[in-house]
Amino acid sequence: MALLLSTLAVLLLVSLAPTRAASASTATISAGQVLAADDTLVSNNSKFVLGFFQGESSARNSSKWYLGIWFSAIPTRTTVWVADGASPIMDAGATPQLAISDNGSLAVSNRATNSITWSTHNTQPQSPTNMNKTVGVLLNTGNLVLQDTSDSQPRVLWQSFDYPTDTLLPSAKLGRDKVTGLNRRLVSKKSLAGPTPGRYCYEVDPDTPQMVLKLCNSSIVYWSTGPWNGRAFSGIPELTGDSPNFHLAFVDNSREEYLQYNVTIEVVTRSMLDVTGQNIHQVWRDSGSAQGQGWQTLYAAPKSPCDVYGVCGPFALCDYDLLPVCVCMKGFSARSLRDWEQGDRTGGCVRDTPLNCNSSRRAASTDDKFYSSMASVTLPDKSQSMQAARSLAECSQACLNNCSCTAYSYGSQGCLVWQDELLNAKTNAGTRVSANGAGTLYLRLAASEIPRPSTGSSKTGLIVGVVLGASAALVLVFVALIMWRRKTKTSAQGGGLVAFSYKDLRSASKNFSEKLGQGGFGSVFKGQLRDSTSIAVKRLDGSFQGDKQFRAEVSSIGIIQHINLVKLVGFCCDGDSRFLVYEHMPNRSLDIHLFQSGGTLLNWSTRYQIALGVARGLSYLHEGCRDCIIHCDIKPQNILLDASLRPKIADFGMAKLVGRDFSRVLTTMRGTLGYLAPEWISGTPITAKVDVYSYGMVLLELVSGRRNTDEEYTASDGSHVVYFPMQASKKLLEGDVMSLLDQRLGGDANLKEVQRVCKVACWCIQDEEAQRPTMGQVVQILEGVLDREMPPLPRLIETIFARPRSANFSTETV
Repeated sequence: MALLLSTLAVLLLVSLAPTRAASASTATISAGQVLAADDTLVSNNSKFVLGFFQGESSARNSSKWYLGIWFSAIPTRTTVWVADGASPIMDAGATPQLAISDNGSLAVSNRATNSITWSTHNTQPQSPTNMNKTVGVLLNTGNLVLQDTSDSQPRVLWQSFDYPTDTLLPSAKLGRDKVTGLNRRLVSKKSLAGPTPGRYCYEVDPDTPQMVLKLCNSSIVYWSTGPWNGRAFSGIPELTGDSPNFHLAFVDNSREEYLQYNVTIEVVTRSMLDVTGQNIHQVWRDSGSAQGQGWQTLYAAPKSPCDVYGVCGPFALCDYDLLPVCVCMKGFSARSLRDWEQGDRTGGCVRDTPLNCNSSRRAASTDDKFYSSMASVTLPDKSQSMQAARSLAECSQACLNNCSCTAYSYGSQGCLVWQDELLNAKTNAGTRVSANGAGTLYLRLAASEIPRPSTGSSKTGLIVGVVLGASAALVLVFVALIMWRRKTKTSAQGGGLVAFSYKDLRSASKNFSEKLGQGGFGSVFKGQLRDSTSIAVKRLDGSFQGDKQFRAEVSSIGIIQHINLVKLVGFCCDGDSRFLVYEHMPNRSLDIHLFQSGGTLLNWSTRYQIALGVARGLSYLHEGCRDCIIHCDIKPQNILLDASLRPKIADFGMAKLVGRDFSRVLTTMRGTLGYLAPEWISGTPITAKVDVYSYGMVLLELVSGRRNTDEEYTASDGSHVVYFPMQASKKLLEGDVMSLLDQRLGGDANLKEVQRVCKVACWCIQDEEAQRPTMGQVVQILEGVLDREMPPLPRLIETIFARPRSANFSTETV
């Protein structure tokens, strides 16, 4: 009855045609005013906007109207709260309005249909005489508050901070009110298409003083912070609660239990529960930032989307090394490509061909076959043990005899079978294993889905079908192949990649007669196009590695342009042959001029500009592209010099693309010894800081003109080799950096610049990646607009490289 009266009151209010709310500069809506579809409220600090916005169209081509709050400073509308995500106005001719009803509630109504779609339903009672004293205010914190202003001290009747959606703002509480039972928790969006609530929740654990990520309608918890110890959560000690600009607190008393954070600087920031089920904390960089405009992710948990339960849905594998991470199993395709493209892959995959099993006719079960997966797949959840099956053959037959059995595995745990859907299977998981452990998964398919083995094949292996959108790199390569098959004419004009024929490249390079160099993945030859453009033709050797490097280079450098990145002109796919065509760099690579007698002696000014140019190129890769690109093999051999000795980063065969929503990526060790960051060796997921470490090593070689691993640097007693980076760190602290300078320069260098480069280098090679600067900060330091204190000694380097004089240092690519 109360709800009916409230609805009638709002409809009466609308029918009386109250006045429109004030202009966009107003932060308040009062009784008798209406906020229409084209009106907004703006907080007094101009940081937040409240208004209506339209989501995607429904199947009936009717627009969806939502009431929400968003950041005003961000060009693309980024909501922090949505009132009616689960119940929008969906009529094509809708005229949504927000008003204060006669019972003092805030309500959204559709005037075209005289219906209410959302209301605050205040729990705080009001007297009839105070109804006209009720106002809605958008505060500077982004909190929409409904207040009773009849007294000198306004009384809060309702606030949006008590009903968060997917975003937690500074000063808002996330947790439980033990008296009223109110549970403030974050709920992810279902997809990127709109604010419809999804399946993941971030909330206070009712039994332990900690935060948990879980499935909203289940007891399954897939990540937790660990208990609060008064200063930080035990599982994430790096997020301490008392840093200078960031304060984190967890409060647990007789009335409330909640998480809250605050910032003491003026910044646009948010903590959100992403579509992927990850809790992400981000800060907005404006266009004036050295790194460019966009969200910078400071923290993500869990670190990999694959650690989110069921993120890929049934009959899909989550791959720690892919972006996007989800791929359908052999014989399955995405249930909804539209959902996958919008970030919602929880619907998983469906069979391409139905099974032939008929429970009423046992013999028909032989029409189905099993396809084995690659080894060490983290097995799906909810397996059943078949103790009667004591061999691989018996386990296979037990599954085959049951029409609802979709897969089996036989190993140290005996025979495991799965009924119906396979959920939460993973690959490339390293040491991560589920409760079922890792093993070989045998997937049940219709016989027609399993190809006959080719002659000489020893046994059939698992083939995982990659659906559309599973890998951006593969999509780019397939587009490139289509271009080549259409026999695109050879031309270096127009700005796009050119699909060359083998005949074109053989002619341009004079039958590959002038070899420029040899790398770990192939040879490079000089060539010239018909328009006299000089090119470098890179021929990739080896079928597997070559094809892998080909995809990596086309998908990374093929879509970006920067003055300090070598330009990819085109490519060639001809049978098993793979060629990449670059602009030709007449001064070849940096290592020739630093370490070889035939190179040009680079003066200090040129070296400094090379250091700055490489830093700018890496900063662009890490912070200026749509995806963060980690080069993974920065060294002098991969820094090319043009006719003006301007540096250009080259050789992206080992590059790794990392989506902006993720801060880390797990991948196999790659790069060159002597330039590898310590975290490569530990096997932990890497960040762009591995490039920062390699860059620091290159800076030291720019200063000295020698490889860091040269054995000419000995201790004063001549007893052992002093690794040059360690010597540089000590000389920097002693104020004697000029003794590190290349002797061929005769001391002709700017002392301040040499000190600056050495300081940057020693910060870049710190053991802990958190201590290393970003490449954007490196650029600012080298440009003289930013400075840092003296760096500490990198102790790990000292421990590893204080060794006998006879030690040999390898610079091989791994």
